[in-house]
Amino acid sequence: MDEPLTEELLNELLASSSVDSYVDERAGDPRKLADYLNQMLEAHHLERKDVVREAGIGATYGHYIFSGARNPTRNKVLPLAFAMGLSMRETDRMLQAAGASRLYCKDRRDAIIMYYLNRHATLAEANEALYRLGEDTL
Repeated sequence: MDEPLTEELLNELLASSSVDSYVDERAGDPRKLADYLNQMLEAHHLERKDVVREAGIGATYGHYIFSGARNPTRNKVLPLAFAMGLSMRETDRMLQAAGASRLYCKDRRDAIIMYYLNRHATLAEANEALYRLGEDTL
């Protein structure tokens, strides 16, 4: 099930008779990261252990993330996106579920990450480019 576009939600918010009704209906239950991660595993026919290994995250920490016991930083979420082969839209949704900022193309580091996500590159390829261009690796 696709989520509504931001523009659609904005139109709905502005047309609402009260902010209370909009917030109760639309903004009351944000998506949990663990739920989204597990949904992406299923949608992309992936195994958690393989994703965790490919992302370079320890097995125990990976278990905590996928079970919802830990909320990882943005720099731990992004390797998971590469390991899962997610699109930029899916990655932004995952970042949002983690409570992290979305990718922003005006940010040099984010632009590099977006470029490599869009090309379905590996984490290693993205990290090599980040390093070569003087940015912090994932």
